[in-house]
Amino acid sequence: MHSMSQALVTLCRGELVESVHRGHIAVVDADGRMLWQAGDPRYVTYFRSAAKPVQVLPIVASGAVDRFGITQAELAVMAASHHGEDIHIEAVISILGKIGLTESALMCGTHTPSCVSSPERASAGSSRAAVRVRAGEPFSPVFNNCSGKHSGMLVYAAHRGYPVDDYISKDSQVQQDMWQAVSDAAGLPREQVVRGVDGCGVVVFGMPLANMAYAYARMSSPRSLPEKYMEPARRVVGAMTNHPEMVGGSRDFGTNLMLGARGAVFSKGGAEGLFCVGIPAQGVGVAVKIEDGGARALPSSVMETLRALGMLTPQMASMRELAVERPVRNCRGDVVGHMRPCFELEKGSGTI
Repeated sequence: MHSMSQALVTLCRGELVESVHRGHIAVVDADGRMLWQAGDPRYVTYFRSAAKPVQVLPIVASGAVDRFGITQAELAVMAASHHGEDIHIEAVISILGKIGLTESALMCGTHTPSCVSSPERASAGSSRAAVRVRAGEPFSPVFNNCSGKHSGMLVYAAHRGYPVDDYISKDSQVQQDMWQAVSDAAGLPREQVVRGVDGCGVVVFGMPLANMAYAYARMSSPRSLPEKYMEPARRVVGAMTNHPEMVGGSRDFGTNLMLGARGAVFSKGGAEGLFCVGIPAQGVGVAVKIEDGGARALPSSVMETLRALGMLTPQMASMRELAVERPVRNCRGDVVGHMRPCFELEKGSGTI
């Protein structure tokens, strides 16, 4: 399995390399040219939640966002894997209210939100999530990190007149339309996009990493998209870069990357070590896959890639959350090692 992968990040403790994360990187422009690569840029894997900004395109293109008065912050949460902070919960509830539904319509399931994933976070503050933890109350679907995406799908169904009680089914028209939109943006015939089931119950899309990067490049430079998605892409990217706090959360790497970049990039991560970045000024997309699914290796590998592309601005470099080399601390808080990138991008060749 590792014959084409490349070592991307090492974890060093003292003088020893204790762990190595291998993976793949694709850097593609909006014309489909492979600019840079590491490992196998055509490695096939699932797009996971990095597909969410693309999945919002048909919702905007349909006129549903304008019809129901969805705000820019609410549009951003439709593309989010949010941490369950109050701003996220309030946005999803607002979206549902605008189409006459409650959170009982959400079919994303439940889990403990990231904002209270540790005892320290659960015991502090007065957020809705923290209050629930202290009261011993279960979490409802609106706290699921995918509830924004699901609310967007319900908005789309309500606008199109599709049934809202089976929108997660792979055979529903909602999921068929999402499949087509992802295929269109990634430059693949629909039958070449593998479909599975995501953690929140809806369809997840599998394809070569390079096609994910291509989709982000085209979102960055919408002139290369089908005409119906050009303006929606500008609106989705604008919503994400203007409201990065809605796309993840206060401790989210992707949120902090967009905050540090000040509109120069938009980004979205996914489960199992996947992360995508779009660079509007260059019309370039980046897709990174950590082969073992280790998300801890993403920040170093993504930031090293952006450094190599000349995108590491002074503002980004000053943010501790965006460091290329990341400290490893023990339980006392002592720095005992580092996560370090160990790769150099190679020149790509040909097109995707």
